[in-house]
Amino acid sequence: MSHTAHIPSHRKPRQRASKSALRAGVAGGVLSTIAVAGAAGPAQAEPVTQTIEMPTITSGLSTAVAASAQATQQVALDLETQAHEDAAAESAAKKAKKAKAEAVRKAEAKKKAEAAAKARAEAEAQERAERASRTAERATLSAPSSSSSGNSASTSAPSSAPSSSSNATGSAAAIVAFAKAQVGDAYVSGGTGPNAWDCSGLVQAAYRTVGIDLPRVSQSQSTAGTQVSLDNLQPGDILYWGGAGSAYHVAIYVGDGQFVGAQNSSTGTVQRSMDYDRPSGAVRVL
Repeated sequence: MSHTAHIPSHRKPRQRASKSALRAGVAGGVLSTIAVAGAAGPAQAEPVTQTIEMPTITSGLSTAVAASAQATQQVALDLETQAHEDAAAESAAKKAKKAKAEAVRKAEAKKKAEAAAKARAEAEAQERAERASRTAERATLSAPSSSSSGNSASTSAPSSAPSSSSNATGSAAAIVAFAKAQVGDAYVSGGTGPNAWDCSGLVQAAYRTVGIDLPRVSQSQSTAGTQVSLDNLQPGDILYWGGAGSAYHVAIYVGDGQFVGAQNSSTGTVQRSMDYDRPSGAVRVL
């Protein structure tokens, strides 16, 4: 064979042709897709002619918050009103309680005052009755003694009158001065001074100023010394009402027909004439 003879190629033409065709097909497909997309694009697009406002939640939220604040404020006002009402009710209750207590206090004070007035009236009435009884008793006792005295009474020397306070000296003068200084003090049962006395407490304190200790009660004081006649009294003598040893009242004779004694709660400590309430007897301690 000639060296120029045609030698068949070992390449595979068909395979190259198919690759070319595949490439052409792919390219065509891509171009077709672009073309279709380009044609379809303008047909579907629409121009924007207005702006649409999307709804927001802030308006609803602010309304809810405002409503909640208003409700809270109303609750606060209701609580404040209730607090004022409770305070007013409590104040009214306190005033009513105070007024009731004051009314009760006044009623009790009035009741006590009425009871004290009644007690004073009864004490004064009792004192007048006892004074009248003692006067009648003395009159009864003196009548027989006067009638039985006979001629001896007419011949005897008259009794001396009670001495004047100006004759008081020494211890007697001190006792009289102390007793007179207490005139105006209150009468208190069981009182021993310095500003309130009962009858025997005053007598005991007066004698204590001169160093003499007397018994505390009127019954014992009425027998603490020598019995003396009411017509022969000296300043400082102890006057008593009732029987000796059973006396219910005592006082101090201060001269000039006067005595000082803690009488009762209505009169207090007074200086009176013996004619005001004639004593039953007298005892001399000095």
